[in-house]
Amino acid sequence: MKIAVATKDNWTQVSGHAGQTRHWLVFDCQPGAPLPAPVRIELSKEQLPHHFKDDSPHPLHGVEIMVTASAGTGYMRHMESWGAQVLLTGETDPVMALNKILSGEALADPRFDVTTTLCKLRDLFSRH
Repeated sequence: MKIAVATKDNWTQVSGHAGQTRHWLVFDCQPGAPLPAPVRIELSKEQLPHHFKDDSPHPLHGVEIMVTASAGTGYMRHMESWGAQVLLTGETDPVMALNKILSGEALADPRFDVTTTLCKLRDLFSRH
């Protein structure tokens, strides 16, 4: 199962505003196996989900779960069309969030993020 975690530029903290996140850690998790080392994916501006036209392959295609601190409903619908479930969390450590998901624990509730409110407004006019 491929799980992608949106991160800030330093790759060590879970990022909010998933549609504009450039840095992703992708874990290819196998049942019963130790946690694999992540693959770092840095998206170009054209590859950001807010800008991507879905007209070519994308580095995050094939990911089943996406973890982020915040995302609008348009982003969630868009990722659902890719076959990915978006999970929101207040957890700041990407590996801690991943370990909770894999062990079936509840993720920390997301923190308030004003950009989520702005995304909801944007989503009213979104193509997704």
